[in-house]
Amino acid sequence: MVCYGVVHVLLAALTAQVVLGDSGERTDQKGAVAEIAKTSFGPVLLWVLAIGLLAFALWQATMAISGYTWDTEKRKRIYHRFGSAGRAITAVAIAIAAINYATGSSQSSSTEQSQTWTARLLAVPFGQVLVGVVALAIIVLGALIIRKGVKRSFEKDLDMSQLPPGSRQWVERVGRIGWIGKGLAYALIGVLVGLAAINADPSQSGGMDKALHTLAAQPYGIFVLAVIALGFLGFGVYCFAAAKAHKG
Repeated sequence: MVCYGVVHVLLAALTAQVVLGDSGERTDQKGAVAEIAKTSFGPVLLWVLAIGLLAFALWQATMAISGYTWDTEKRKRIYHRFGSAGRAITAVAIAIAAINYATGSSQSSSTEQSQTWTARLLAVPFGQVLVGVVALAIIVLGALIIRKGVKRSFEKDLDMSQLPPGSRQWVERVGRIGWIGKGLAYALIGVLVGLAAINADPSQSGGMDKALHTLAAQPYGIFVLAVIALGFLGFGVYCFAAAKAHKG
């Protein structure tokens, strides 16, 4: 969980650089890993990050199978388990990127990967419809993440008694900011995929990297981007607290 938080803190820093006018950075999870690779102890830190993320992925996979038993509503429990499965897949992908950077292998960006699979999907029968369904699913996912922040339902996953006295209010605040900011970023990716479906143009699709840079080019986009950067930072800090207090 700490390593997952570190990735989001770095992602917040990269997003903040776009806010400040530096458009050359890759603002996705692999871009965050690339920043670690630039440090003096890059290879060592990358291996530590990879091991930590693989451990996080294993824990999330376990939670996806049999976790969240404290939630009495079956529907919500299933939803949480799907969320853990998604986080496990994401953590494995970032861990693989870290290992590749540590061993000197090249890495494609999230935007390049998104455009590749979008082009392949558009090429099949009813491809535009399929890409549209994917776009809608990503937007719904973003909305659910935002809802979790707004309703502070993430608190149900934490045992607040494990945190230092007086810290609960801060955890509630950074958790809310983090979940809402991350949800906005996912929703934006869904919009880009949706545009690719409408125009049958895979180049309009993209991952986190393109989504944030596209937003930066829009009127008032910098302000929304600043909110997302703050959200990534909040989510990273929330992960540090969750490493101490998460149930299961």
